[in-house]
Amino acid sequence: MRRLSGAVLLLGVLLGVLVDVGTARPASAHATVVTTTPGDSARLDFAPAEVVVEFDEPVSLGAGYARVLDGDGERVDTGAADVRGSTLTVPLREGLPDAGYVVTYRVVSADSHPVSGAFSFAVGEGELVPAGSVGEGDGADPGVAVALPVARWLTYLGLTLGVGVPLTLATCWPGGWAVPRLRRLAGAGLAAVVVGGVLSLLLQGPYAAGSGLGSLLDLQLLGTTLDSTFGRTLLLRVVLAGLLAAVLLGAWRRGRGPGTGGLVAAGVVAAALVVSVAAVGHPVAGQLPVLAVAVAAVHVAAMSAWLGGLVALFAGALRGPTPAAELTAALPRWSSLAAGCIGALVVTGVLQSVREVGSVSALFATTYGWVLVAKVGVVLLVLVAALVSRDWVQQRVGTRRRPSRRVVAQAFAAGEAPTTGDAATEDAATEPPATVGVLRRAVLLEVVGAAVVLALSAVLVGTPPAKAAVAQPVEVTLPLESAASTTGNGMVQVTLDPATPGPTTLHLYLFDADGRLTQPQQIGVTLTEVEQEIGPLDVELAPAGPGHYIGEPTLPTDGTWTLTATVRLDEFTAVTASTVFPVR
Repeated sequence: MRRLSGAVLLLGVLLGVLVDVGTARPASAHATVVTTTPGDSARLDFAPAEVVVEFDEPVSLGAGYARVLDGDGERVDTGAADVRGSTLTVPLREGLPDAGYVVTYRVVSADSHPVSGAFSFAVGEGELVPAGSVGEGDGADPGVAVALPVARWLTYLGLTLGVGVPLTLATCWPGGWAVPRLRRLAGAGLAAVVVGGVLSLLLQGPYAAGSGLGSLLDLQLLGTTLDSTFGRTLLLRVVLAGLLAAVLLGAWRRGRGPGTGGLVAAGVVAAALVVSVAAVGHPVAGQLPVLAVAVAAVHVAAMSAWLGGLVALFAGALRGPTPAAELTAALPRWSSLAAGCIGALVVTGVLQSVREVGSVSALFATTYGWVLVAKVGVVLLVLVAALVSRDWVQQRVGTRRRPSRRVVAQAFAAGEAPTTGDAATEDAATEPPATVGVLRRAVLLEVVGAAVVLALSAVLVGTPPAKAAVAQPVEVTLPLESAASTTGNGMVQVTLDPATPGPTTLHLYLFDADGRLTQPQQIGVTLTEVEQEIGPLDVELAPAGPGHYIGEPTLPTDGTWTLTATVRLDEFTAVTASTVFPVR
């Protein structure tokens, strides 16, 4: 069973992170801009009444901001920015003079991570102001950036101890309820979940606002967080952890389990706690969020059960006088539980990798991918340590006599399940300390590796998914060229999002030589993949405003594509512009 489980886990992990599913649709875990009105670098005859930014998924203003500034950095908006669904609207003051203006924003995407950006436009003869020269920094404060993964790690570690340890005792080892050390570990784990949840609540406001740890106790920021779905989910997590501690630890203090009714109640609360952990971050963004949350919940539960069981058996069996017969009865149960957890981890890991990574190129070209590779590497080390533990036990196989308490305990802590035919004898209890130390070090490596895996998982939660990172939209401004002249013909601004195989959205803005939006007599766009001899594919365009056109082409495959825009300005002048972009 152990050998088969290890092989399945190894194969599943590798398949889960290396499978190339380039035809899958991307999960838009971090919101991206689809279009802006006015467009970036647009020159308008009159000042608009408002600025509109359209994202590819719902966003919220939260503790962020949306401002319009003039060239001196002074605000020219009314201070009444509003978000409805995926549309950010910033009303402007009346009577703005001819000048250059910069729009700067910081909103919160559906996965609770802030998204910042800036663009500029000019009115009349005003000088266009570069977007990077005015506004505020958009990066997270270094202290906040470090504290957030720590808070998440505390939550995952707490689940491992507070949920995984009691689950192992309830399903595999009832005698473990009498071990005070395990009660303390479970209590500390649930306390860690509470601390991690409270820290996340306090840090979300500064994270969204781009401020530092000095605003950790800012009541306005905290209120904004609690008013969001993310904040309410975190608060529910804290309450559930406290409730689970009350249900478990009350009866546990008397040296026995909480009883059948208590176990059922604890199981319901623990399941809700696991869902509250899964229902934030990447799973709630993008397509099929309910299914994604369910997959993440199974993954978190399996991880907590497997790693928590390892800690429970190591801390309880190797450190205390546990009867050998009791452990022998528990071994098959733990083996079955571990096999089920490993299978669940494999299946959910594959599904999450398909959603968040998608391809080998994304795996090795993004921060998310490299962190995931590191996580897989640590998991493989944990597996090697488990194999060392198994070999240690198997090398001491002698007769069919009753196994010694120490040998069974050591095998049990390593996740092994020796059968009657290959159990070590009582004589194995006299193994030299140096030999026994090999097993101890191997099991210790498993526990330490598990802690590192949890830490890397905490980092992954706050990192843009690999698929979203490589599927950056095409945003380019191109000069329009003719056979007679390559300058003075105006320019075209093109946005294509997402740049992935399948349906996508094209926005095109046409500007004259003075930078003003203009209407041509005729306009057309084609897409071509030269290497694969695909195209040119005509893109059907629909007018969406002065000089603004929208198309919804379908990119049939990945590759290096060429977009060509052909514009007839008048009866005698035809100009073109083209750009090459990758599709992954």
